[in-house]
Amino acid sequence: MSYANLTLDLRSYDRETRRHHHDYHQLVLPLSGELDMSIAGHEGRVGQASAAIIAAGEDHAFAADSENRFIVADIPPALAPELERLPAFIPLDTALSQYVAFLHSELERAASATHGRRQMLLLLIQLLTERYGADLRIDRRVQAARGWIDAHLEQPVTLPQLAAIAHLSPRRLTELFKANLGMTPQQYQLERRMQEAWALLETSDLSVQRIAEQVGYGNLAAFSDRFRRHFGKSPRRVRH
Repeated sequence: MSYANLTLDLRSYDRETRRHHHDYHQLVLPLSGELDMSIAGHEGRVGQASAAIIAAGEDHAFAADSENRFIVADIPPALAPELERLPAFIPLDTALSQYVAFLHSELERAASATHGRRQMLLLLIQLLTERYGADLRIDRRVQAARGWIDAHLEQPVTLPQLAAIAHLSPRRLTELFKANLGMTPQQYQLERRMQEAWALLETSDLSVQRIAEQVGYGNLAAFSDRFRRHFGKSPRRVRH
């Protein structure tokens, strides 16, 4: 699953208990009815006041005993590595409940069937990490390096430079990045650059050349090749 394969849609479940796993994160947000779930040994229920986060690769089972409807989001692990470390079942506060209602109304509109869904899903991920960020306990030195990457996507940076920002050796920074985010600093930078490029292609009028420059590629051909290998389609195909 790549960033281009983010999905956000409406689903219902039947009474039969099912058990499986998949290679992407999944969010299950309630609209009506309830869904009993077991996620990596944790038992819980998705209902009016709670949602579920299923990390990539985790065995889970689910069954419903009445009519139901849920918003379900399938998310590539590289897009939101923090989700792997959030609780399996989370309470929905007022703001999140209101956003779920907003998502429901937007999903039932045909106009939201393309890039709008992707942007809504990215905002949902942001809301979740803001609410439950304390549970992530990401090392502050990793946060410093990650913050620099996020704020300077257009600039080249070497591993030693990032290590200096974090006051760590390059080897230790790489170890902590992998432990905290599931990827190396270089992989994180690439993923963020590609995310930003996709978003700019869909939401701005900037030329492909200018977008390439804003995500650190002075050479348009190199950017287009990297983008195509990452998403399976060229930048121009995304725009059209």
